[in-house]
Amino acid sequence: MESKRASSCRLLFCLLISAAVLRPGLGWYTVNSAYGDTIIMPCRLDVPQNLMFGKWKYEKPDGSPVFIAFRSSTKKSVQYDDVPEYKDRLSLSENYTLSISNARISDEKRFVCMLVTEDNVFEAPTIVKVFKQPSKPEIVSKALFLETEQLKKLGDCISEDSYPDGNITWYRNGKVLHPFEGAVVIIFKKEMDPVTQLYTMTSTLEYKTTKADIQMPFTCSVTYYGPSGQKTVYSDQAVFDIYYPTEQVTIQVLPPKNAIKEGDNITLKCLGNGNPPPEEFLFYLPGQSEGIRSSNTYTLTDVRRNATGDYKCSLIDKKSMIASTAITVHYLDLSLNPSGEVTRQIGDALPVSCTISASRNATVVWMKDNIRLRSSPSFSSLHYQDAGNYVCETALQEVEGLKKRESLTLIVEGKPQIKMTKKTDPSGLSKTIICHVEGFPKPAIQWTITGSGSVINQTEESPYINGRYYSKIIISPEENVTLTCTAENQLERTVNSLNVSAISIPEHDEADEISDENREKVNDQAKLIVGIVVGLLLAALVAGVVYWLYMKKSKTASKHVNKDLGNMEENKKLEENNHKTEA
Repeated sequence: MESKRASSCRLLFCLLISAAVLRPGLGWYTVNSAYGDTIIMPCRLDVPQNLMFGKWKYEKPDGSPVFIAFRSSTKKSVQYDDVPEYKDRLSLSENYTLSISNARISDEKRFVCMLVTEDNVFEAPTIVKVFKQPSKPEIVSKALFLETEQLKKLGDCISEDSYPDGNITWYRNGKVLHPFEGAVVIIFKKEMDPVTQLYTMTSTLEYKTTKADIQMPFTCSVTYYGPSGQKTVYSDQAVFDIYYPTEQVTIQVLPPKNAIKEGDNITLKCLGNGNPPPEEFLFYLPGQSEGIRSSNTYTLTDVRRNATGDYKCSLIDKKSMIASTAITVHYLDLSLNPSGEVTRQIGDALPVSCTISASRNATVVWMKDNIRLRSSPSFSSLHYQDAGNYVCETALQEVEGLKKRESLTLIVEGKPQIKMTKKTDPSGLSKTIICHVEGFPKPAIQWTITGSGSVINQTEESPYINGRYYSKIIISPEENVTLTCTAENQLERTVNSLNVSAISIPEHDEADEISDENREKVNDQAKLIVGIVVGLLLAALVAGVVYWLYMKKSKTASKHVNKDLGNMEENKKLEENNHKTEA
């Protein structure tokens, strides 16, 4: 019995040692696993009835085996060999499927499932492949800016923890960048972590930019192989500030106005279209050949009309690159002659002129006592109604806030002038005496009765308008009296008297003084009457012409009728003679 068991053991040892040459004809089988997942390797062998046990091993690079798991067919027990890298990671099922948890790169080996009987050893090899998806690529060490026409490092594209290693590609606006001498340089390198055996890929891009790259997005991607095939992961977009030289200079006037007037402040602003824009410029004022160095703005305060002209600015290091703008400082001058307070005597002539000097055509408006006049005032003979406050106002419509005005306060003075009238009441019981006074300053009126010298205070006065007003009294004299009206102002004292008969004595009444308002009405009525008379005369003239033409036409028609009647008589006589001849 002991001899038989020893013989079996020697046979089993020999079979295990010689298993490499006793493999059944199974094809290569590969298991793909993601890094960190569980690797599941089925045995792929049919379990024989006389199975003694099953074992799993892997092969070292030199081909020597390393046994890692054992399972008896009778005791149903599992034993794991003391292999440090697989400690607590193995699991062998009843159907001899081997599972390895937490897959690592070092698990990429050739594993073999071995089923052993008393007289044979069956093997099924499995190749394990482990894949690790790299991290999302990221553009780092990015350039703060790129300069046109200069080859400069744009940045590094980095993708970490990949297995196997991947490939990095650069893109500009979604299109692949290929190396191009002097314009696109791509440097690729990869490094493997000796502990994790994972790869880190780095691609450095050197790029020669142009203005066409302004706001253009740059990206990179990593292409790698995973359990299900090839995949690509893209980075976030990166946009770079592109520096380029100034090619054009422009000049602006601030604040922007439709028109500039005297007293305004002007700020000139010079701009270059480069990036970054120039910070200093040379400003040239009208008539000056030397520029004034300043920042991109230059301010002129309280400008006058002599500031009108061309303003220019240029780059400091490139004076030929220049811009200019024309500025017109608008002005408006007004001169009123005479102006202020002016006093003249009634009947005097007073020429008035309002002279305008402006940068363009200006509008002129005359006002008298806040009422707009249709035309400028002109006084050949002053009247009291000409007195008042005159204003000449002018403005440039296109220039906001540019207007001027001057005023003339005209005072028309005159010595008092008196005219007296009387009128008997229709009842015959009283008489009305009126003293009409004209003058400025307003004369004071006083009534007296000649002989007695008493002052009459029971009077009625009209409003003082245009240097005129009147004072009226009503009396019933029992005897003839003389009334005296005295008008006095700062210029003179004037006296006028009027004899008034007793109320019992009839006398001729004197017409009242016509007021300015009534005088205008009378003038209007006179004009109306003249117009009516002229209209009637024209109508009569037209009627006479029409009648004359009618009579002329009637006579002509009568002649034609008589002629026609004579011809008819002659024809009748000829017919009678013809009848007689035939008989």
